[in-house]
Amino acid sequence: MKLHYDAATDSLYIDLADRPSVDSEEVADGIVLDFDDGGQLVGIDIEDASRRVNLQHLILDSLPSTVWTIAAA
Repeated sequence: MKLHYDAATDSLYIDLADRPSVDSEEVADGIVLDFDDGGQLVGIDIEDASRRVNLQHLILDSLPSTVWTIAAA
């Protein structure tokens, strides 16, 4: 899973799987779910993210995996 924030568009994309999306559905104003060809959720796009999500803190709790960080320049 990857989180990507684009400050220019104030959008947050949560990439849930390493598969391409073939279909999208806006489930609420500015919230779009992306699905693969099997109908599985692969991503979430959040417009106006700074108004909807606290972007100042990211807390990872009890994840059963390795966490990688990439510092933005």
